[in-house]
Amino acid sequence: VQLVESGGGSVQAGRSLRLSCAASGRTFSAYAMGWFRQAPGKEREFVASILWSKGNTYYADSVKGRFTISRDNVKNTVYLQMNSLKPEDTAVYYCASREISQPFGSWGQGTQVTVSS
Repeated sequence: VQLVESGGGSVQAGRSLRLSCAASGRTFSAYAMGWFRQAPGKEREFVASILWSKGNTYYADSVKGRFTISRDNVKNTVYLQMNSLKPEDTAVYYCASREISQPFGSWGQGTQVTVSS
């Protein structure tokens, strides 16, 4: 599966951004899609994930109530709507996919999100 993220940028705290992740290739093998992020000097961390077929969603506590993950099965695209952004949300955001019973193994190139106070 090939993944391409878009939608990053620089915004002020309290504003919103929507990230997109377009999947191509063996998309039929993808069981779940996820968003991760990595801030400077920190390890990559889980943000949110969604099951392709059932649509079940999962979130990190730090983004619950502010971020929403969704998918468009026709367009093979996953979205991350980010509201009420905080400076601590600043990071490179990565899209990832995984097959059933496997860890996330396909990754996009990342998109930068910068939130200023």
